[in-house]
Amino acid sequence: MAKGYWIARVDVRDAERYKDYVAAAKPAFEKYGANFLARGGAFTQLEGKARARNVVIEFPSMQHAVDCYNSPEYQIAAKIRQEVADAEMVVVEGA
Repeated sequence: MAKGYWIARVDVRDAERYKDYVAAAKPAFEKYGANFLARGGAFTQLEGKARARNVVIEFPSMQHAVDCYNSPEYQIAAKIRQEVADAEMVVVEGA
């Protein structure tokens, strides 16, 4: 079964409240087997508009990745994130 990956590009507007998002999202990430591969580290912009924070999260499957996002646990966190950051997020199936 192919793994699933969240790819998120984020501009945080309120760093203190973003910490609340991180804490609130943790139960969903633990429940669905999330493994952070990249989490806001250094990056090189090659094309298009960059965002300040880039995150890649691996899940055991595409379904786990989608279910995590749609879970009640994550949706609580998502509401916080949407108030304090601008983001684009996609789920990609691994090769």
